[in-house]
Amino acid sequence: MAAQRVGKKSPSVNPSGKSAVGSSDDLDGYAVAVTREDGRWKCRALSGAALTSLDTAVTELRELRSSGAVFGLLNVDDEFFVIVRPAPVGNGLLLSDATMAVDYDIAADVLDALNIEIPDIDPDELDEIEPWEEGDLGILADLGLPEPVLSVILSETDLYPDEQIEEIAERLGFDDVLAKTLGSLR
Repeated sequence: MAAQRVGKKSPSVNPSGKSAVGSSDDLDGYAVAVTREDGRWKCRALSGAALTSLDTAVTELRELRSSGAVFGLLNVDDEFFVIVRPAPVGNGLLLSDATMAVDYDIAADVLDALNIEIPDIDPDELDEIEPWEEGDLGILADLGLPEPVLSVILSETDLYPDEQIEEIAERLGFDDVLAKTLGSLR
């Protein structure tokens, strides 16, 4: 697991030995928990630390102790997103852009949890590499977002991560709840 730095956005070393972002201080984006109980969607903000630490995100989601579905949506620095779904054994994970593991600790942590090696990409060439997702495309299928639909959303690389998350929320029917929660964060 990568070392986390406190203070200004500064590089740290990820498991590949390359520079990666490990502080939430200067990261844009958001982390929200989404729950569904008794047919109703609810969203609430997670801490800023959930944007840099997969362990923190999982811990905060597990602490919700909902009787219904629980998952986290992490829009990290407006570069990529992660879906985290705690389960009794292991966690469901989806990383929207595996190339970001070169620059971001949390993306590297997701790939590590999935037993996938960090891509060997020169950080200066990231803009030229076509992004690809890693993880469970069926992570939200039981809630009404089939794997092929999520795959199409992820393939829309002209959309920013927050726009992809909005599309996921719209398809599942909690876009208004998400918008209200995000509005309260501003």
